[in-house]
Amino acid sequence: MGEQNVKLNNDEATSQAFMRSLLAEVHALENLLDSGLIESGVRRFGAEQEMFLIDKAHKPACKALEFLDVIDDDRFTHELGLFNLEANLSPHRLGGNCLRLMEEEAQEIYRKARETAQRFECDIALVGILPTLTKANLGLDSMVPTPRYHALNDAICALRGKEFEFTINGIDQASVKHDNVMLEACNTSFQIHFQVSPENFARNYNIAQVVTAPLLAAAVNSPILLGKRLWHETRIAVFEYSVDTRSNVQQERGLKPRVHFGDRWLDESVTEIFKEDIARFRTVLTTETEEDPLGMIEQGIMPSLNALRLHNGTVYRWNRPCYGVHNNVAHLRIENRVIPSGPTVLDEIANAAFFFGMMAGMIVEQYDVRKMLTFADVKSNFLAAARGGIRAQLNWFNDKHLPAKKLVLQQLLPLAREGLEQADIDRDDIDRYLGVLRDRVTQRRTGARWALESLENMGEKGTADQRFRCVVSSMVNQQSTGQPISTWELAEYCEEQDWRDSYQTVCLLYT
Repeated sequence: MGEQNVKLNNDEATSQAFMRSLLAEVHALENLLDSGLIESGVRRFGAEQEMFLIDKAHKPACKALEFLDVIDDDRFTHELGLFNLEANLSPHRLGGNCLRLMEEEAQEIYRKARETAQRFECDIALVGILPTLTKANLGLDSMVPTPRYHALNDAICALRGKEFEFTINGIDQASVKHDNVMLEACNTSFQIHFQVSPENFARNYNIAQVVTAPLLAAAVNSPILLGKRLWHETRIAVFEYSVDTRSNVQQERGLKPRVHFGDRWLDESVTEIFKEDIARFRTVLTTETEEDPLGMIEQGIMPSLNALRLHNGTVYRWNRPCYGVHNNVAHLRIENRVIPSGPTVLDEIANAAFFFGMMAGMIVEQYDVRKMLTFADVKSNFLAAARGGIRAQLNWFNDKHLPAKKLVLQQLLPLAREGLEQADIDRDDIDRYLGVLRDRVTQRRTGARWALESLENMGEKGTADQRFRCVVSSMVNQQSTGQPISTWELAEYCEEQDWRDSYQTVCLLYT
């Protein structure tokens, strides 16, 4: 959720001043691009690891602030919910043993998080949506009490003008009505960042859009929301609804939601996206801005572009462009937001390797993807992958229509291998990570299918709450072994569990 030093945009003068800053910063970014002042010729990547804190009953534990008080590690931070955590992994240049270094740090973060959580009789779960999460966990009392989160909640609720209300159809049907943005806290992800050269940004971004669907199909890990079996990656639907600022009239008029995949190819520059989002979406928050970003550039100081980055942080494209400055060097990144957390750290790094490999491979092959697929087909693929996972049918080059499993195994894994080899990634690491993904896809054992098959295997034993707790218990135990999801046994109903938490109820007394 980014910068915390923000204010609610609640008067016309503030709104106009912030809009002037936004437009000035877009002009400054164009100046940086035209002057060749944004770093080029370097490919770096990084990631953000999100996770759930859970208690002994395998349910959400609102202990994030206590956790952060004692962990003494600047890589960790909070997210929206008090039962969410995030850790930022170090960036690496693409090449050599970079993937192994990322895995080693991610494993260290996971171990450190578990050790710290256990001090509070808690544990860590890596999953896109926690199966034991209930609507009772989504009140404002479970929100991290920071100005940004409350300002964002107030702004989105004010723009929307009514409660959040939506229906998702899957194996079951979930009809949800809620009065705040805490629905977003249902979701945790493994967000990956890929730095690209500004002159190649448009081409790289279009490729990222194309490969996101098969990546998602192989990575799905969020099939259960509020006790209902829905999409294989239900995060996609939930996130779109959870920060939707549109009124009913705006929806009927076709106004786009703030969470979206996009509507067209990028033609020439990253600024196309920023301009489109400024024109389409109202500013909801403000922050302190630099008075003269163009003057800073003239002095050799790269501006932070605070207004642009803040507004960009309140528009949630699944592949989001990012501008940043490090050591007075400006750069551009593509942030891929679709990969769910888990099922294991090894699976996450395999997903990242698949993404980076496909990106690099398509660049090597000189693909102009705009000539090989319609954007409508790419967007359709994304939704199909979210709903069906590895069983999805996807549109592909040369007017083909293929099962995701066949496409990944026969075309995209070889392409990813070629891309990683061209990037000089260590051969053993290519074999390791693409092998993990190959085994998962071959067996169709994604995190989503493991959870759904586990529930099916339990039948009607116990209550639904008990079965979900068994799924989370087995998930956490098997995650801790470090073995990828393709090797996991299905969760079983555990007679020896302490079920007292499953029968606790709240009694409301009226006077």
